[in-house]
Amino acid sequence: MPHPFTPVASVPVDPVNARVHEEGWQSWSPSGAYALGDRPYRPTNDNWATVCYRPGVTVPEGAFQGEGLLALDPGDGSPVRLWAAAEPTSAVPSIRLLVTEGVAEVTADGPVKEWTGADIQSVLADWAAALGPAGPRPAPTVWCSWYEYFTNVTEDDIHENLRAMDTLDLPVDVVQIDDGYQSALGDWLTLSGRFRSREGIADAIRARGRRAGIWTAPFLVDPASELATEHPDWLVRDADGGFTHAGRNWGHDLRVLDTTHPEAAAYLTDVFRTLRAEGYDYFKVDFLYAGALDGVRHESVDALTAYREGIRLIRNAIGPDSYLLGCGAPILPSIGLFDAMRVSPDTAPHRRPEADDHSQPGQDPAEFTGVGRQWQHGRLWVNDPDCLMARPAVETRERWAAHVEATGGLMASSDRLLSLDEWGVETTRRLLSGVGR
Repeated sequence: MPHPFTPVASVPVDPVNARVHEEGWQSWSPSGAYALGDRPYRPTNDNWATVCYRPGVTVPEGAFQGEGLLALDPGDGSPVRLWAAAEPTSAVPSIRLLVTEGVAEVTADGPVKEWTGADIQSVLADWAAALGPAGPRPAPTVWCSWYEYFTNVTEDDIHENLRAMDTLDLPVDVVQIDDGYQSALGDWLTLSGRFRSREGIADAIRARGRRAGIWTAPFLVDPASELATEHPDWLVRDADGGFTHAGRNWGHDLRVLDTTHPEAAAYLTDVFRTLRAEGYDYFKVDFLYAGALDGVRHESVDALTAYREGIRLIRNAIGPDSYLLGCGAPILPSIGLFDAMRVSPDTAPHRRPEADDHSQPGQDPAEFTGVGRQWQHGRLWVNDPDCLMARPAVETRERWAAHVEATGGLMASSDRLLSLDEWGVETTRRLLSGVGR
């Protein structure tokens, strides 16, 4: 049952100069500061509300709302005020702000604590520094297959770009294979027809002095997968006995793996131990929101407990030396679990997102939320602003490269390297080498 909203604070505000920072639920949820007259970004359809925002949570018209964090700069010279979840890794209240006759009325549906500071970014940074793990490990530099090849990547594409890294003298530490190598979501150890040997390509990457990385969406299951067909008891169910709905993507509805089921947990452990034994030591785990969806699980635990235990299962399987990057992850419940975290929606070769929904791929939403979450970098984890795309076909590539560089976070290239012109090669080399960072 949802908890009622109760009063937290009443704060006089300057209606012209006041600013409100909303913290979104997960990596792709819009997060950033707004003027009081702005319309905050909201989901434009029900599917994106599930996949990219906080499922089941709505915001009244005219209200601001942060998931576990909301900051207010009153705009009148008085201190900035931040309201934050009292236990952010286990309970994330919605914090709501409505302005009535020059007064901001703040309410929350769970316990919060208050912080003050000089400006929005600094008070958020102070909160993170007091809470987060000290000194996250520096990120390696990465080449990722996604933004050039998407799900059509082949083993030959990886080999071509491996050779190009040497030819172009690019300082790439990790070569990360993204979505497309597997036969289906959930069937992670069964190859698609585009790959011949997962272990063989890892060996080829390592033979060139680089590290092998790989993508998974560990909590998502394709209903047509062998896993779903053979082990429906491994899937999270809703209160009516049907399967918990994790939204729609890749052309079909999605299910959720129940990692509290001992056999499902053993399967997922085997997947990651196998990948690690094959030579992969950089893991991008994606669409993690699914692990925190409400539902009926084998063990009677709340969704956030199930989520954190699922991530710990993965970490134990890959070992402490492997690098773990989260994406599509509930932000506050992920504190202390990751080396790096995607802090924005996906970028894209274009600026504007579909339907102007700022949870969707595009450079504009990636910049908006990436800037809004800059305070997390180096305090909670290494920020991943998403990949550099420097090929000529990318819209406003200079502006996007400048954004990625300014974050000082994880640096990853995602072009077919032989498609780069002189500017693209020089920019990719500079960002990967860390010049100016």
